[in-house]
Amino acid sequence: MTDDKSLLRGLFLAAVNAADPLNTIPKALPDRPDGRVLVVGAGKASARMAEIVEHKWGPCEGLVLTRYGYGRPTKGIEVVEAAHPVPDEAGAMATQRMLALLDDLGEEDFVLALISGGASSLLCAPRPPMTLTQKQVLHRDLLASGAPVSAMNLIRKHCSSVKGGQLAAAAYPARMLSLIVSDVAGDHIGEIGSGPTAGEAQPFGAAIALAEDAGVTLPQELLEDEAGSTVLCPDDPRLNRVCNRIISAPSQSLLAARRQAEQLGLEVVSLGDAIEGEARETGADHARLALDTQRGMAKGAVPVLLLSGGECTVTGRGSGSGGPNAEYALAAAIALQGASGISLIACDTDGVDGSAESAGAYADSTTLERAIAAGVSAQAALDDHDSHGFFGRLGDQIVTGPTLTNVNDFRAILVRPLSCSVKRAAKGAIRKPVFAGPSCCCPETRAAGQSAVQLTPELPERWGQRLMPSDAQLCWYAQFAAG
Repeated sequence: MTDDKSLLRGLFLAAVNAADPLNTIPKALPDRPDGRVLVVGAGKASARMAEIVEHKWGPCEGLVLTRYGYGRPTKGIEVVEAAHPVPDEAGAMATQRMLALLDDLGEEDFVLALISGGASSLLCAPRPPMTLTQKQVLHRDLLASGAPVSAMNLIRKHCSSVKGGQLAAAAYPARMLSLIVSDVAGDHIGEIGSGPTAGEAQPFGAAIALAEDAGVTLPQELLEDEAGSTVLCPDDPRLNRVCNRIISAPSQSLLAARRQAEQLGLEVVSLGDAIEGEARETGADHARLALDTQRGMAKGAVPVLLLSGGECTVTGRGSGSGGPNAEYALAAAIALQGASGISLIACDTDGVDGSAESAGAYADSTTLERAIAAGVSAQAALDDHDSHGFFGRLGDQIVTGPTLTNVNDFRAILVRPLSCSVKRAAKGAIRKPVFAGPSCCCPETRAAGQSAVQLTPELPERWGQRLMPSDAQLCWYAQFAAG
């Protein structure tokens, strides 16, 4: 494994650890309220969040839904694992049980909601008369459509009985604090997990139009009952007792990676934390930007890191195994055509790129040459959306297992001047990653009339408070960074 691969893997790990609920939940969680307390939640980080909540509050009553393989040990909160990105019966049954738990709450009761990316699929309560089978078809069609995540989530809301503020409505009149890990561009609370604790201003008609644009067919029964959507408007009084608070966001993780890169002597150029679009097009565009950057570098110049986040999409199914990050990396490798001194990594911070059990992939100047030697066609793999198959053959998939968090995609391109080839990187030792402290520096997402959105002010000095990792984290890092 090249030194640049170790360096980029280390930066990715720093980004993941910055969003670990182990670091963010303790500072966001208030003291345990008096009276009845119920914990509910869904998402790839929900079980980890529940685990940390009980470390501070002790055993709690409740139920959270997470992806298969993402469960964590809890004392009182039940953890149910279900399918993602296409819902299954386990998720549907657990969602009904969760709604039943919320059914008899009063004004003096308190609900803690733990929401993270993945909740759009895990929380599954099809809006009648829609069936689970129809819901599964809808999710598959949306994933293959290449539609923006914001469009997909609006459609999902209006086909659901739990999204778009309806989880909060089920808990009313109880007080609710919703702690949220953002995995969407712009950190819009209503889009994270399809907004189970936040209202939605756009009507079902807007969702129908977006579905048509994406070439996705909604069940005829729903189309004939346009007024039947039960999504809450932002000014619905049932949202008045809800406080939504983002505790982890993509910008925080990119900041952690940026600071570690700067400690390693790199010049960091941020391309933004909210980049969306077709993965292959974005990868090719960023590769061309890397080439332009390299052409403008003087001999002996400081290496440049092009850092970005967001969530790209893949249009079409193909017959291979691929995800947005691996497809980004493959398209970038093709565009780079073996250019010396440029390497890159593209990974999903939840450890799952698309539906593959791989976070993403690494590519460098040797990728195409090694593919030819292995009898693998890069272009054919891209055309067939088989990017994971391609990088699997080369040993360049990034496999982390469940990361227990989810703050969207992480992409980094390392550009060295032509006179400073990859070989010279061996002179620089890879340091232990910096584990940045938590901060809730989400942007203003409060909409007029929406339930209260509590935001922690952006406090840069917090990032100076380093949280040392546990022995288990260091052990995991050592295994991961070693490849």
